[in-house]
Amino acid sequence: MSVAVIADSHLGGPGGPAGPLIEQLDALPDQGCERLILLGDVFHVWVGFRPFETDEIRALLPALERLRRRGVTIDYVEGNRDFFLQHGPYARYFDRLAREVAVTAGGRRYLAVHGDGLNDRDYPYRFWRWLSKSWPTRLMVRSLPATLSRRLMFASEQRLGRTNFKHKTAIPEEVIRRYGERRLAEGFDVLLLGHFHAPRTLQVAGGEIRLLDAWFNSRRVEWLEGGAERGAEHSKESLSMTR
Repeated sequence: MSVAVIADSHLGGPGGPAGPLIEQLDALPDQGCERLILLGDVFHVWVGFRPFETDEIRALLPALERLRRRGVTIDYVEGNRDFFLQHGPYARYFDRLAREVAVTAGGRRYLAVHGDGLNDRDYPYRFWRWLSKSWPTRLMVRSLPATLSRRLMFASEQRLGRTNFKHKTAIPEEVIRRYGERRLAEGFDVLLLGHFHAPRTLQVAGGEIRLLDAWFNSRRVEWLEGGAERGAEHSKESLSMTR
């Protein structure tokens, strides 16, 4: 199975408009893609209710529909900037929407996780993540007028910019290794992580951890199997390559 992975495009933020990503998505079937994993934070903020819908969301959804019509399975792994997508109007655009996704490609078993919240000792962040994605918050957001909802979205984006800051300025390698060893022991060969916005490969007991580059940095589409090496933009490149 040929699997493409895209991490952290942050459309509407540092990733800009949706057009370049749409162009890449439309090309995937002709490149042999059978399954696409979106590794979270596709949009700078994605709240799963229509009052929060942005131009980038409206532009990208038809591209996802086209992919599925052409037989590509799409998995969405929830990121820290994704809120209330399950059981909402956007869930139908994906075959699977979850906190993590497992896939086998090229004889190797991969586990894809966005990457935030790995540190079980980071209590302030874990509390913020729980509170911002909780059912009470969901009910409160749904009851707000559209104009107030949009203001809340902006405030949430500002809060997220300050939350988990240490993990973005210095990659917490010890935390990642500890988490990776535990998850690989469950029977996986490779752990895929986004969130940190910088590519890195770590060898640990039981397998390998791969931090994927943010799409908004590189415009990179990663492939879990096959593909000729190309440039970073609009690339189809084996994940065995380390940059």
